[in-house]
Amino acid sequence: MKADYVEIHTGSYSNAKTTKETDCELKKIIESVTLASQLGLGINAGHGLNYHNIHPLVNLSEIDEFSIGHSIIARAVLVGFERAVSDMIELIKTP
Repeated sequence: MKADYVEIHTGSYSNAKTTKETDCELKKIIESVTLASQLGLGINAGHGLNYHNIHPLVNLSEIDEFSIGHSIIARAVLVGFERAVSDMIELIKTP
C-alpha cells in the first residue's frame, strides 16, 4: 500500500467500562504503536479520546497526532474555545 501513516482506533479503549478492560485495550494500543513504529510508519490515534482518558496515551512518544476534536468542541461550549484547547494542550504536553 505504501502508506506513510496509520491511525490507531482508540474507540474500544475510550469506551471501556472497567479498569481491566481499559488496561487490556491500552495494551493493544501499545502493541499496535510499537509495531507501526518498527515498520517505520507515522502514527496517529483517535476516537473517543477526551480530557479524562488521554493521559496514558501521551506517554507513547511514537504517536504523532491525536484526533480529539469532538471532546474539545464539547468542552468549548462550557468554557470557551481558547481554554478548551489550552487545557488539552497542557494534558498532552504533560506525560
